[in-house]
Amino acid sequence: MTIRSTLLHALLLGGLLGASLQSAAQTTEEPFVVGVCAHELHRGDPSGRAYAMMRDAGITSVRTDAHWAYVERQPNQLKIEPSWHRYLKETARHGLSTQFILGYGNQHHGGGEKPRTEPVRAAFNRYVNHLSEAFKGQVAYYEIWNEWDVEDPRDPRFTQDYARLIADAAGIVRQRDPAAKVLAGAVTTQGIESGFALRLLENGLMQSVDGLSLHPYVHCRGWRRNTPEAWIDWMAEVDKELTRAAGRPVPLYLTEMAWPSHQGACGIDENLQAAYLARAFFLARTLPSIRGMWWYDFRNDGTDRTEREHNFGLVRQDFTPKPAYRVLTAVSDIVANYRFIGRDENSDGDVVALRFARGEDELLVAWSAGKPRNLELEALDPQPGRVALIDTAQPQHGRVTSNARWECTGRGGRCRTTLKLDGFPKIVSLRAVQD
Repeated sequence: MTIRSTLLHALLLGGLLGASLQSAAQTTEEPFVVGVCAHELHRGDPSGRAYAMMRDAGITSVRTDAHWAYVERQPNQLKIEPSWHRYLKETARHGLSTQFILGYGNQHHGGGEKPRTEPVRAAFNRYVNHLSEAFKGQVAYYEIWNEWDVEDPRDPRFTQDYARLIADAAGIVRQRDPAAKVLAGAVTTQGIESGFALRLLENGLMQSVDGLSLHPYVHCRGWRRNTPEAWIDWMAEVDKELTRAAGRPVPLYLTEMAWPSHQGACGIDENLQAAYLARAFFLARTLPSIRGMWWYDFRNDGTDRTEREHNFGLVRQDFTPKPAYRVLTAVSDIVANYRFIGRDENSDGDVVALRFARGEDELLVAWSAGKPRNLELEALDPQPGRVALIDTAQPQHGRVTSNARWECTGRGGRCRTTLKLDGFPKIVSLRAVQD
């Protein structure tokens, strides 16, 4: 099947975008964050292999747990472990910004329960103060707690207690390390759907923090509801709801997101995981409110192929790259540094076509979310020559000059080429390679 789209003609011209093209002017000049979650702070990696692989993949930020229990091992004695300083030196040396998660309770205060009473909150605030003072200028993001909503996403008092914790902790971080961004929420899919995120906004969240963090997993939603395309449609609705509640766009940081590659319920194979990763990162750029996404996680947590928690990683337990790692390496620079220009809303069927640009370099990113098919592209300006593209199904090759050609009818005529699309995005340069 061949799809023709007059809108794609305009895409190739770099001209005006029609009403059917969803515009997306970014509200921030900061690059989109291509992040990853990792456990190297506590797991340890003396070789530095993990950080080098993150850097080489184009990852710009790494998120990890700064456990309260590890800072206060003895009651009222706060101490930073030397390995934490080494971790920050290594991440900085490899060009990685750091996100620390503040939380997880401490057995010396409230038996390790969430800080919902005044004595436990006071102890938690001392930990936040100690950490943010010790690491001033070294941590880019502090995230206040992780998935608070899991226990009870519907109880308003539960939300209010968390909102108070956020206000106190955020105020401390801003005093001790004003250059750091403060995030809060880490709201799970259940929390998003039950109104927990909305109630946080109602309780003044955005008066305290720089952004709302979300963990919008969809891998267990079932057929056609667990795809990146269904996910971004849902995220667009969530974004609208949050904007209405706040009265302005809410900066969203997806501090966990992924599809696991395990053999069992809710799992997909490693190749599909890689395709979904590329599609999700590109689609995340279509919502201006989304400022970054951290893939969960960098390294498989174990070797059991049937265990979901062992198979979220970009690399295996022994650091062997999975297809997802290679795909991220191929797309990360575009995701982070190219502007999203628009989306073709008129493409037939399952075809997704997105346009990105940086300077004079213009790209069309396209794939089929259903059956493989051909997409015919047409340009009005003559540009004979071969088509340059990145095929994320073969990411190790990078941008290559393909056998496909821009075929032109003559001076001032139309130029056409045909792309064969599948589930892996093809990233097409809109400038021909001259023979």
